[in-house]
Parts: sequence; structure tokens; C-alpha cells
Amino acid sequence: MSDHVILVDSLAQWKKDFPDYSVVEVRDYLVDPAWSNRRNLRVLNLCRDTDYHSPGYYASLLAEARGHKVIPSVRTLQDLSRKSLYSTELDDLDRRVEKLFRDQPAEITRFEVLVCFGECEAHALRHLGRALFEMFRAPLIKVELKRSKVWHITGIRSVGLKALRRSQEEMFFTAMAGYLRRPWRSARGRRNMRYDLAILIDPEGRFAPSNRRALAQFIRAARAEGIDAELITSRDFGRIAEFDALFIRETTNVNHYTYRFARRAASEGLVVIDDPDSILRCTNKIYLAELLNRHKVATPASVIVSREELDRAEQQLGYPMVLKMPDGAWSTGVFKVKDRAEFEARAEQLFRDSELILAQAYTYTDFDWRVGILNGEVLYVCRYYMSRGHWQIVDHSKGKPREGAFDTLPLDEAPKNVVQTALKAANAIGNGLYGVDLKQTGRKVLVIEVNDNPNIDGGVEDKVAGNALYQRIMREFLRRLEARGR
Repeated sequence: MSDHVILVDSLAQWKKDFPDYSVVEVRDYLVDPAWSNRRNLRVLNLCRDTDYHSPGYYASLLAEARGHKVIPSVRTLQDLSRKSLYSTELDDLDRRVEKLFRDQPAEITRFEVLVCFGECEAHALRHLGRALFEMFRAPLIKVELKRSKVWHITGIRSVGLKALRRSQEEMFFTAMAGYLRRPWRSARGRRNMRYDLAILIDPEGRFAPSNRRALAQFIRAARAEGIDAELITSRDFGRIAEFDALFIRETTNVNHYTYRFARRAASEGLVVIDDPDSILRCTNKIYLAELLNRHKVATPASVIVSREELDRAEQQLGYPMVLKMPDGAWSTGVFKVKDRAEFEARAEQLFRDSELILAQAYTYTDFDWRVGILNGEVLYVCRYYMSRGHWQIVDHSKGKPREGAFDTLPLDEAPKNVVQTALKAANAIGNGLYGVDLKQTGRKVLVIEVNDNPNIDGGVEDKVAGNALYQRIMREFLRRLEARGR
């Protein structure tokens, strides 16, 4: 039997006459390490602000990393953050809306409906409410309906406890009690099948994960497997349904069109690499720190830092330490600080964009390992050396990025403990395409991060495997397409 906890912005929001549930302020849930050790926990996130980088967003993010069963999930929050992500799901619901509201007087052109765990105040809307809850599993959903020529849904958003009117509280708590009595289950997905592959690229991107030589190899390998591959860009969002699979070959981020492409493709039933869940899990370093800790994967000592937690990070980690913006990429948003003054200055800079940052103990090595993994199988192993005179692989300190040297090893020559640690980290994320970055000091191996769109450049990562590297990835696309067809 699961325990339940309800997250709110402030305990003052939970009125004295509200039911006697376990209620916790969101900031306590975020920073108290005791929550990381709780198991079999169902979390209801009733925070008002669930935008990207907000406390409510991090509550759902860390709940998933801790293995807690949370609604709304981060995926739901992202789906509801932009109409472009959910608009393709609404055709059937819009037909229901028109049928329900077409007899309304002509002067009524707008409605707002509050859905509480799939329940609505108006009995006539019960089927619509349940359908919305199946699609967007959130405790409280506010739906905006408008009439132009016909009635249709113009907006859906997750809202917090403060959105409840006094007259709606009884309905809400009745619906919540019913929900908590039911077994946990996830939202349903959809399927589709075709054999055309879209490879998403940014022709102007500074940090593309695959160079032109590699992209040409991917296209040749795909065609050898009977898959017609085509390069697409951000302007091709409306064409996603034409394809059978999507391969993202540009730097991803949750708050970015790459994630919207992944979500749209997944909702259409395409095979997607990077899949949206992998993007969510890999692009946020705070989520990764919690997830790897939960799976007992060795990492540098880490502290999740809020504005009030500087002293704790300093005491636990000492100096030098590394501060990380949750969603930095290509060595950006990562800073080494040597004393309290630098710590406070850099932290203040990072807190302008995020409620939480990650502090880690600094570990010096001459190079980082990178292990490329697809569906639990090692593709390549590289050593990336630090940029000359710098502590990172990529040096951004002088304007134009400068990268260190590299070498690529045959798989049987790679240290077994490095490979096994990388596999353990990747398996905690999923079965996608990952690049696991690790540091090794003696026999000790630490995972620095897991990347969801690892570099595969012609002349670098393929230096040992050659064409076989591209063939292995395309065969995985084919395997997934055929499995989905069955």
C-alpha cells in the first residue's frame, strides 16, 4: 500500500477544515535529503507554479528521480506548457465539446471548466473530464473553451490548490479521495507505423553532436537497412507525421524545440531517439544526481543547492567545488569555484535562471571517459582530454570554444570497471542512445553525467568501429520499427 504526500506552496494554503492528509511545503520536499530514502510514495503536486525551473516543476522532477509516483509528471507539465505539444490530441475532444455546448445562447462565447482528478462540477461534462484526465494526468486542470464558428478547446493548463473556489473544495476532496483509493497507473500512448526516418539537425548549430561526415554515414547505413532517411530542421515540425521514426542529431533541451519534436513524434507513434523521457532525464543534472544516487551509481559527492543551502554545500564538499546549471550542455553552465566569494558570486548568477543548482566535489583527471551505449550495448569508448591549460574538455573562457585531444579505444581494451559503471548508469535512464561521461582515479570510477544525444562524429567516435557503428544504430531503428509493427 502506498503512502501519500501532498505538496503545496505554503502550509497556510491547507485550511483547518481540510482533510487530514500528509501535507508538505514544496521547498522542504526539494531540499530535505530524507525524502530521497522514502519508497512506495504517491505524491500529489498541488503547487501553483509548475513552469520550467520553478519549485513545482522541480517537485515533479525529483519525485520521478526518487522513484515516487507523482502527478502531474514532468512529461505532463511539459505537454501542457505549449499548445503545440497537445493540440494534435484534441480533435476528438473538440467534437465532444461542440456537441456539449452547441445549444448555448449565442451571447455565450467562452467557458472555463475545472477538472479535479477527472471530475467536473457539471454532470454533463463527466465524460469530457475523464478523457482529459486520461490524457493529462494532473490533479487540477483548467480548460478554456471558446466558440468561433464551433466550440473548441483553446487552452489547457495545470493549476494549483489556490485555483479552487470555496464552492469547489468539496468536489475536489471527494475526487481526490476516490483517486487515492485506486491503483496507480500511467497515461496511455498511441502507435503508428512507417519506414521513413527523419534526422533532425540544426545547419547553423555550433555544437552539433554529429558532423556532416557522420550524417552522410547515417543516411547510407539507414538505406542499407531499407529505411529512407531525410535530414529535417526546426521548420519541419508540421511534417513529423509523414515519418516512421525520428533521430535527433542536435543539442537537446527540455525548454527547446528538440523536445517538442520528440514529444510530437512519440505522440504520433514514431520510434524516437532521443525519446522525450530520455531528454527529460538526461538534460537536468539535478534529476540525474538524484536518479544515479537512487541506483547506487558512484558519482562525485553532490549537494542540491537552494539559496539557503550554501553553508551545507560548503561544509560537505569543501573547495574547490563545481557548480552546475541544471540544464547546461557542452561544458557551459559549469563553473569551478575556489572559495566562498567565488561560490556566492557564481551561485547568485545561476539562481537568476533556476531555483536549484547542483554543487559537486571537484575531481581532477587528465581526461574523461565517454562510453557510447545503445539499448544496453556499448558502441564506442573514447578518452576526451582536457583543453590545454583548462580544467574542462571544452574551454569557453576565451570566446571561441577550444577542445582537447581524444583517442578512441577498441572495446576489448577499455577498462572493464569503466564500461560496467557506464552501463549501470545508462540502464538507470532507459534503453536509448546515451553517452556516459566518467572520471577514473586509480580503481575508482565516478559518473559525471549521462548525455542523451552523445557525439557521433566522423573521424572521432567511429575511428575504431567505422561503418559498423552507424549500421548498429540503424539496425536498432529497424528492430524497433518491426517490433512495433508486430
